[in-house]
Parts: sequence; C-alpha cells; structure tokens
Amino acid sequence: ARDALGKALFFDPRLSGSKWISCATCHNPALSWGDGLPFGIGHGMKAVGRRTPTVLNLAWGELMFWDGRSDSLEEQALGPIQAAGEMNLPHKVLIKRLKGIRGYKAMFDKAYPKEGITTKTVGKAIATFERGIVSGTAPFDKWIAGNKNAISKSAARGFKLFNTKADCA
Repeated sequence: ARDALGKALFFDPRLSGSKWISCATCHNPALSWGDGLPFGIGHGMKAVGRRTPTVLNLAWGELMFWDGRSDSLEEQALGPIQAAGEMNLPHKVLIKRLKGIRGYKAMFDKAYPKEGITTKTVGKAIATFERGIVSGTAPFDKWIAGNKNAISKSAARGFKLFNTKADCA
C-alpha cells in the first residue's frame, strides 16, 4: 500500500503549483529515471541550473541531492515539491490539495493508518516507491561476482586499464 501510494504521488502532476509537473517529469523511467537534459526544467519552463540525477538505486544512497543537503530520502522527496524553481507547491497547499483529491484519503489510510495526509506521510510514501527503483543485474555485476565469461576479454582489459594505468578511478 505504501509503494502504491508513493507511485501514485510520484506520477501525479497535481503535486506541483502548475499541476503539470510530477516527480516523473524529471525522473522519467523511459530515460533511466532522469530527463536526458543538460539542465533540468522546472516551474515556468525555466532551467533549474543542475542536471537531473537518476533515482535508480537511491535505496543505498548516502547523500541526497547533488550537494548532500538532505539527510534522508524522505526529506529529499519533499524538497522539489516546494522549491520555487522546481515544482513550486508550498507544503501547506500540497496537503490541502491532496485532501481534496478523491481516492487519496483511502490510499493514505491504508498505507499509514491513523497518520493521515501530512508532509511526513507524503515524504515516506514517495521514498518507499523510490527505494524500489533498482537497476537490474548487468553482465558486469555477474563478472565481478565471479562469472569469468559474463563480459568480453576486451571489457575486462578496459576495466583493468580504467583502474590502473589510465588512472580513471
């Protein structure tokens, strides 16, 4: 129930001041959970000044946002909603709006019994959904785990070069 609620919120453009930007506008699943742009586009079609990071594998993230200013994924999930340059919806207005949208009350009651529709439960729900956005197992992962045939000899040489003589790491 928490994941379903988080997914509904993540894809709902009514969580923005303009009612046309959702979390998925910038974190598009078809674009590896990013937007493919050099700079994200926010409220008023203005560039936000930074590239949109993917939300893949945030379950293991330690620093949230590019500058690490949030201590948790729950806190991070709420930031762009009220940021004037991003989704531009003050939290007070967000909660009032969500309470007026048919269906959300039942979803929140099921996911967070007796907690209601609050900024805390919105953040928790979106964070729960985001924690489930996990990349699959790549051939490289299998190779690192010991399957010597999972990647080509050329790729293995490239990995060695990357970590030694080329000094890329």
